[in-house]
Amino acid sequence: MPALHLLRVFCADNGSEGNPLGVFLDGGEVAPELRQAVAADLGLSETVFVDDAERGEIRIFTPAEELDFAGHPTVGTAWLLDGVDALRPPAGEVPVRRDGEVVYVTARPEWGPPWELAQLASAHEVEALDGPPAGHDLTMAWAWIDEDAGTVRARAFPVRIGIAEDEATGSAATKLCALLGRPIDIRQGRGSRILARPRDDELVEIGGRSVEDDVRDYALP
Repeated sequence: MPALHLLRVFCADNGSEGNPLGVFLDGGEVAPELRQAVAADLGLSETVFVDDAERGEIRIFTPAEELDFAGHPTVGTAWLLDGVDALRPPAGEVPVRRDGEVVYVTARPEWGPPWELAQLASAHEVEALDGPPAGHDLTMAWAWIDEDAGTVRARAFPVRIGIAEDEATGSAATKLCALLGRPIDIRQGRGSRILARPRDDELVEIGGRSVEDDVRDYALP
């Protein structure tokens, strides 16, 4: 049976919260035609299959579809593959950088799902949401906590790709950071944290902490 690594990505500074992620470090043990069913069975926002650990070649699936890029899967997989300097999802090469416990990846904002960004008047309004705004099914709602400090409160609702609410969403963070054109510190979901900053050539770097919770054998469907 293939080994499944279960971790949380974009954790708070104390290691709490974060977005759950499943990673098969030996993705070759799961046939390509089974991967979507495996991701649906696990029910995590994303599951990663590593096809070549040395080259960082990966594939990313939500319970409903494959993605060309996603933030917390690349950050979490880079953290597991200690020493890799780039990942290669279908979207393209994703450089990796480490700073102590924090792992960063750099990506193009146009990669990943086509998020809508809905600015609300206050962090309280973001807290009060019980789902995405009416008529929208792939939305990150956000508001400033402290604009001078660059601190943002956010929640993401990617219903279109099979997730009711995402705890911490790196692909949306790249788009928000590109829109604002400045470094931001995003507090998303129940208590997750994403650091983002613009880079040269219209790229955005996102990063955060990861914690591994379990490694278990997975019985293929």
